[in-house]
Amino acid sequence: MDHFAFTVADLDAAVQFFAEVLGGELCYVEGPVQDPAGDWMSRKLGVHPRAVAHVAMVRLGPYTNLELFRYTAPGQRTGPVPLDAPGGRRMALWVARVDAAVARLRERADVTVTRDTVRPTLRPGYPTRQVDLVTSWGLELRLTGSPAALEGGAPDPAEAPGEVLAADHLALTVTDLDASVRFFTEVVGATPLAPHAPRAQAGHPARARLRLGPTDRIELRQYEGDGTPQAPANSDVGGSHLAFHVDDVDTAAAWLATRPGVGVMGEPETITDGPIAGNRWVYFTTPIGIQMEILHMPDGTGLLPYERRTEARRASSHPFTWA
Repeated sequence: MDHFAFTVADLDAAVQFFAEVLGGELCYVEGPVQDPAGDWMSRKLGVHPRAVAHVAMVRLGPYTNLELFRYTAPGQRTGPVPLDAPGGRRMALWVARVDAAVARLRERADVTVTRDTVRPTLRPGYPTRQVDLVTSWGLELRLTGSPAALEGGAPDPAEAPGEVLAADHLALTVTDLDASVRFFTEVVGATPLAPHAPRAQAGHPARARLRLGPTDRIELRQYEGDGTPQAPANSDVGGSHLAFHVDDVDTAAAWLATRPGVGVMGEPETITDGPIAGNRWVYFTTPIGIQMEILHMPDGTGLLPYERRTEARRASSHPFTWA
């Protein structure tokens, strides 16, 4: 994985939340991204031709890049996308000092805590606290950590409450779980983990977990019934895509174009200006309704313009091997 991308209603509020509450680093902001007269936005991003995007990249913990979009677009949907609807998603994060983090979250007007439980783990006597929350700007999150009673001793003053230690997983709702698992394993190269619940039951989804590369996990969910709305577009609040780092974007795009149901959205392009000039990328559509991206960004090398203006750095995929 290179990054997870989400469209939110208020970009400034989202950046402030992840940076100040969860200890993320703002790497760069870019935009407006637009094409006032042409069709580049629809061809390359799958949104309305007159859509306008502003983008921020936030690093969470040592391995996770979070790309946040704010779109304005004709016909844009701005209502919440529930987790049980196609395209619904929730990011789960391991955080430091979860009790203190939750206390601070409950004081915020832009956050609603929807569920707060302490769950046993495979290690007796070491439960975890799981807290689900929704934000007013359009994200569902789960924070997980050890309750304070188990942490022992005084907290490290350098360890801020809520600071992200790792991304646990991203939950994504799909319309066909079996087809989605096949696509992720056969095309994306994900590794299946033990299925948690292979069949949907009343109020509970069928679920399967997969590992993407060395550090990231995704949980695919399918709920009963087919009366749910269409999955959000990239420009809708609640829209999202997944981005993967590859060694050669052109070779990967050519191969993807041969896969059944995959649509590569034009030719790969190299960004020529802005904070990530030098990034080569292309989006593609999938037969399971999840938009994705492949890219090759020489980050961490001093070649990207944003690296010359800040010490913040995106988490780089380059040191890892998929062998």
